[in-house]
Amino acid sequence: MTKALSHLHRIGVLPSDIDFMGHVNNARYLNWVQDAVLAHWNKLAPPETAAKYLWVALKHEITYRKPAFLNDDVIATVVLEKVQGARSFYDTVIKRGEEVLAEVKSSWCCIDAETLRPARIAAEVQAYFFTKIEPKLL
Repeated sequence: MTKALSHLHRIGVLPSDIDFMGHVNNARYLNWVQDAVLAHWNKLAPPETAAKYLWVALKHEITYRKPAFLNDDVIATVVLEKVQGARSFYDTVIKRGEEVLAEVKSSWCCIDAETLRPARIAAEVQAYFFTKIEPKLL
């Protein structure tokens, strides 16, 4: 059995993030998710592997729970759920303290940095994103 390694990504809410309603514009959450997913990849993948690949977002499904405001301390928790060929599926939860602000399911395509074509993620690279769990004996 394996368990995905999560990544915590700190987000600073800037004045330019605020919309006419006085809270963070919904579109900014897409930027936050992209920054968090790429930070997760760059943190866990070996540097030589991270340099060989680029990521393109294929789909985002965002459920907004509560608004974020200027100067909020916001953290995105990123988890790689699974890899299928060149596609990776992520769960990202954006929180202010214990309050969930948004939940995001996204899929990404891995691209070879030289050819700009989709690239499968090798099992040995995937292993950096998961930890083995020993089954508990009864």
